[in-house]
Amino acid sequence: MEPETQEYVMNRENYSIREFNDILSQTFTRMFIGLLITAVTAYIVATTSLISVVASAWPVLAIAEIVLVLVFSLGFRKLSPGAVTVMFYAYALLNGATLSVIFLVYQLGLIAKAFLITALMFGILAYYGHTTEKDLSGLGTILSVALIAGIIATIVNLFLKSDMFSIALDWIMLFIFCGLTMYDMNKMKAMSYSLEGGADATKLYVYCAMQLYLDFINIFLKLLQLMGKRK
Repeated sequence: MEPETQEYVMNRENYSIREFNDILSQTFTRMFIGLLITAVTAYIVATTSLISVVASAWPVLAIAEIVLVLVFSLGFRKLSPGAVTVMFYAYALLNGATLSVIFLVYQLGLIAKAFLITALMFGILAYYGHTTEKDLSGLGTILSVALIAGIIATIVNLFLKSDMFSIALDWIMLFIFCGLTMYDMNKMKAMSYSLEGGADATKLYVYCAMQLYLDFINIFLKLLQLMGKRK
Protein backbone atom coordinates (compact mmCIF):
# COMPACT_ATOMS: atom_id res chain seq x y z
CA MET A 1 0.00 0.00 0.00
CA GLU A 2 1.35 3.42 -1.00
CA PRO A 3 1.96 6.02 1.77
CA GLU A 4 -0.66 8.31 0.21
CA THR A 5 -3.21 5.51 0.33
CA GLN A 6 -2.38 4.70 3.93
CA GLU A 7 -2.82 8.35 4.89
CA TYR A 8 -6.15 8.47 3.04
CA VAL A 9 -7.44 5.38 4.89
CA MET A 10 -6.29 6.76 8.25
CA ASN A 11 -7.97 10.12 7.59
CA ARG A 12 -11.17 8.36 6.53
CA GLU A 13 -11.15 6.20 9.66
CA ASN A 14 -10.56 9.23 11.86
CA TYR A 15 -13.37 11.07 10.08
CA SER A 16 -15.74 8.11 10.64
CA ILE A 17 -14.83 8.00 14.33
CA ARG A 18 -15.49 11.74 14.70
CA GLU A 19 -18.78 11.41 12.85
CA PHE A 20 -19.94 8.49 14.99
CA ASN A 21 -18.88 10.18 18.23
CA ASP A 22 -20.93 13.19 17.17
CA ILE A 23 -23.91 10.94 16.45
CA LEU A 24 -23.52 9.33 19.87
CA SER A 25 -23.43 12.70 21.62
CA GLN A 26 -26.37 14.16 19.70
CA THR A 27 -28.47 10.99 19.95
CA PHE A 28 -27.99 10.36 23.67
CA THR A 29 -28.61 14.04 24.46
CA ARG A 30 -32.00 13.81 22.76
CA MET A 31 -32.73 10.44 24.35
CA PHE A 32 -31.90 11.83 27.81
CA ILE A 33 -34.18 14.83 27.25
CA GLY A 34 -36.96 12.46 26.16
CA LEU A 35 -36.53 10.29 29.26
CA LEU A 36 -36.45 13.39 31.47
CA ILE A 37 -39.69 14.68 29.93
CA THR A 38 -41.31 11.28 30.51
CA ALA A 39 -40.12 10.98 34.12
CA VAL A 40 -41.10 14.53 35.12
CA THR A 41 -44.49 14.28 33.41
CA ALA A 42 -45.24 10.90 35.04
CA TYR A 43 -44.36 12.20 38.51
CA ILE A 44 -46.31 15.46 38.16
CA VAL A 45 -49.41 13.66 36.87
CA ALA A 46 -49.19 10.98 39.59
CA THR A 47 -48.87 13.51 42.43
CA THR A 48 -51.59 15.93 41.33
CA SER A 49 -55.26 15.83 40.45
CA LEU A 50 -54.26 15.21 36.83
CA ILE A 51 -54.06 11.51 37.65
CA SER A 52 -57.85 11.26 37.69
CA VAL A 53 -58.01 12.86 34.23
CA VAL A 54 -55.36 10.50 32.88
CA ALA A 55 -57.06 7.47 34.44
CA SER A 56 -60.32 8.27 32.68
CA ALA A 57 -58.66 9.19 29.38
CA TRP A 58 -56.00 6.44 29.44
CA PRO A 59 -57.35 4.51 26.40
CA VAL A 60 -57.42 7.72 24.35
CA LEU A 61 -53.85 8.57 25.37
CA ALA A 62 -52.67 5.05 24.52
CA ILE A 63 -54.26 5.24 21.06
CA ALA A 64 -52.72 8.69 20.55
CA GLU A 65 -49.29 7.21 21.34
CA ILE A 66 -49.76 4.43 18.79
CA VAL A 67 -50.89 6.89 16.12
CA LEU A 68 -47.93 9.17 16.86
CA VAL A 69 -45.45 6.29 16.54
CA LEU A 70 -47.03 5.16 13.26
CA VAL A 71 -46.90 8.66 11.78
CA PHE A 72 -43.32 9.04 12.99
CA SER A 73 -42.26 5.71 11.47
CA LEU A 74 -44.17 5.87 8.18
CA GLY A 75 -43.66 9.57 7.48
CA PHE A 76 -40.12 9.89 8.80
CA ARG A 77 -38.44 10.31 5.41
CA LYS A 78 -40.87 13.00 4.23
CA LEU A 79 -41.15 14.97 7.49
CA SER A 80 -38.82 17.85 8.29
CA PRO A 81 -36.19 17.57 11.06
CA GLY A 82 -38.22 20.00 13.19
CA ALA A 83 -41.40 17.94 12.77
CA VAL A 84 -39.79 14.63 13.77
CA THR A 85 -38.15 16.32 16.76
CA VAL A 86 -41.48 17.73 17.96
CA MET A 87 -43.14 14.35 17.46
CA PHE A 88 -40.46 12.58 19.50
CA TYR A 89 -40.80 14.95 22.45
CA ALA A 90 -44.61 14.90 22.15
CA TYR A 91 -44.47 11.10 22.37
CA ALA A 92 -42.21 11.33 25.44
CA LEU A 93 -44.77 13.67 27.04
CA LEU A 94 -47.72 11.40 26.23
CA ASN A 95 -45.81 8.37 27.42
CA GLY A 96 -45.08 10.12 30.70
CA ALA A 97 -48.79 10.72 31.21
CA THR A 98 -49.72 7.09 30.53
CA LEU A 99 -46.85 5.76 32.67
CA SER A 100 -47.93 7.88 35.64
CA VAL A 101 -50.15 5.01 36.78
CA ILE A 102 -47.08 2.99 37.83
CA PHE A 103 -46.76 5.31 40.84
CA LEU A 104 -50.17 4.08 41.98
CA VAL A 105 -49.25 0.42 41.52
CA TYR A 106 -45.61 0.11 42.59
CA GLN A 107 -43.64 1.48 45.51
CA LEU A 108 -41.41 4.46 44.76
CA GLY A 109 -38.31 2.63 46.01
CA LEU A 110 -39.00 -0.26 43.65
CA ILE A 111 -39.46 2.11 40.70
CA ALA A 112 -36.13 3.79 41.48
CA LYS A 113 -34.40 0.40 41.83
CA ALA A 114 -35.81 -0.84 38.52
CA PHE A 115 -34.72 2.40 36.83
CA LEU A 116 -31.13 2.11 38.11
CA ILE A 117 -30.85 -1.53 37.03
CA THR A 118 -32.29 -0.60 33.63
CA ALA A 119 -29.70 2.18 33.24
CA LEU A 120 -26.89 -0.25 34.08
CA MET A 121 -28.17 -2.96 31.73
CA PHE A 122 -28.83 -0.47 28.96
CA GLY A 123 -25.32 0.97 29.28
CA ILE A 124 -23.69 -2.49 29.02
CA LEU A 125 -25.86 -3.53 26.07
CA ALA A 126 -25.35 -0.24 24.23
CA TYR A 127 -21.59 -0.43 24.79
CA TYR A 128 -21.49 -3.94 23.35
CA GLY A 129 -23.53 -2.90 20.32
CA HIS A 130 -21.20 0.05 19.83
CA THR A 131 -17.87 -1.76 20.19
CA THR A 132 -18.53 -5.22 18.74
CA GLU A 133 -16.98 -5.99 15.37
CA LYS A 134 -19.79 -8.43 14.61
CA ASP A 135 -22.49 -7.53 12.12
CA LEU A 136 -25.75 -7.65 14.07
CA SER A 137 -27.95 -6.72 11.11
CA GLY A 138 -29.22 -10.30 10.89
CA LEU A 139 -30.83 -9.92 14.32
CA GLY A 140 -33.21 -7.23 13.10
CA THR A 141 -35.70 -9.50 11.35
CA ILE A 142 -35.54 -12.17 14.05
CA LEU A 143 -36.14 -9.69 16.86
CA SER A 144 -38.92 -7.91 14.96
CA VAL A 145 -40.79 -11.19 14.36
CA ALA A 146 -40.24 -12.21 17.99
CA LEU A 147 -41.53 -8.83 19.18
CA ILE A 148 -44.71 -9.10 17.10
CA ALA A 149 -45.27 -12.65 18.37
CA GLY A 150 -44.72 -11.45 21.94
CA ILE A 151 -47.24 -8.63 21.55
CA ILE A 152 -49.84 -11.04 20.13
CA ALA A 153 -49.18 -13.48 22.99
CA THR A 154 -49.57 -10.64 25.50
CA ILE A 155 -52.95 -9.70 24.01
CA VAL A 156 -54.05 -13.34 24.13
CA ASN A 157 -53.02 -13.56 27.77
CA LEU A 158 -55.35 -10.66 28.59
CA PHE A 159 -58.12 -13.20 28.10
CA LEU A 160 -56.30 -16.24 29.50
CA LYS A 161 -55.13 -14.34 32.60
CA SER A 162 -52.37 -16.85 33.32
CA ASP A 163 -49.82 -15.59 35.86
CA MET A 164 -47.16 -18.12 34.85
CA PHE A 165 -47.61 -17.31 31.18
CA SER A 166 -47.41 -13.61 32.01
CA ILE A 167 -44.10 -14.04 33.85
CA ALA A 168 -42.66 -16.11 30.99
CA LEU A 169 -43.75 -13.44 28.49
CA ASP A 170 -42.14 -10.69 30.57
CA TRP A 171 -38.81 -12.56 30.53
CA ILE A 172 -39.06 -13.21 26.79
CA MET A 173 -39.93 -9.57 26.03
CA LEU A 174 -37.09 -8.41 28.28
CA PHE A 175 -34.58 -10.47 26.30
CA ILE A 176 -36.07 -9.18 23.04
CA PHE A 177 -35.59 -5.54 24.03
CA CYS A 178 -32.09 -6.28 25.31
CA GLY A 179 -31.33 -7.68 21.86
CA LEU A 180 -32.93 -4.66 20.19
CA THR A 181 -30.72 -2.32 22.22
CA MET A 182 -27.57 -4.00 20.91
CA TYR A 183 -29.02 -4.13 17.40
CA ASP A 184 -30.06 -0.47 17.35
CA MET A 185 -26.64 0.68 18.58
CA ASN A 186 -24.92 -1.46 15.96
CA LYS A 187 -27.26 -0.16 13.26
CA MET A 188 -26.57 3.42 14.32
CA LYS A 189 -22.85 2.81 13.80
CA ALA A 190 -23.51 1.40 10.32
CA MET A 191 -25.76 4.35 9.40
CA SER A 192 -23.09 6.84 10.44
CA TYR A 193 -20.87 5.73 7.55
CA SER A 194 -23.36 6.99 4.98
CA LEU A 195 -24.26 10.19 6.82
CA GLU A 196 -24.23 13.27 4.61
CA GLY A 197 -24.82 15.90 7.29
CA GLY A 198 -27.30 18.77 7.49
CA ALA A 199 -30.98 17.87 7.77
CA ASP A 200 -30.22 14.17 7.26
CA ALA A 201 -27.94 14.24 10.31
CA THR A 202 -30.55 15.89 12.53
CA LYS A 203 -33.21 13.37 11.49
CA LEU A 204 -30.78 10.51 12.15
CA TYR A 205 -30.16 11.82 15.68
CA VAL A 206 -33.89 11.91 16.40
CA TYR A 207 -34.55 8.53 14.79
CA CYS A 208 -31.82 6.81 16.81
CA ALA A 209 -32.91 8.62 19.98
CA MET A 210 -36.47 7.35 19.51
CA GLN A 211 -35.34 3.76 18.97
CA LEU A 212 -33.07 3.73 22.02
CA TYR A 213 -35.68 5.57 24.11
CA LEU A 214 -38.23 2.84 23.33
CA ASP A 215 -35.68 0.13 24.15
CA PHE A 216 -34.91 1.77 27.51
CA ILE A 217 -38.55 2.29 28.46
CA ASN A 218 -39.54 -1.27 27.60
CA ILE A 219 -36.61 -2.82 29.48
CA PHE A 220 -37.57 -0.67 32.48
CA LEU A 221 -41.23 -1.73 32.35
CA LYS A 222 -40.43 -5.43 32.01
CA LEU A 223 -37.97 -5.28 34.91
CA LEU A 224 -40.50 -3.40 37.00
CA GLN A 225 -43.17 -6.02 36.30
CA LEU A 226 -40.80 -8.87 37.14
CA MET A 227 -39.49 -7.22 40.32
CA GLY A 228 -42.78 -5.68 41.32
CA LYS A 229 -44.47 -6.06 44.65
CA ARG A 230 -47.73 -4.19 44.35
CA LYS A 231 -48.90 -1.82 47.04
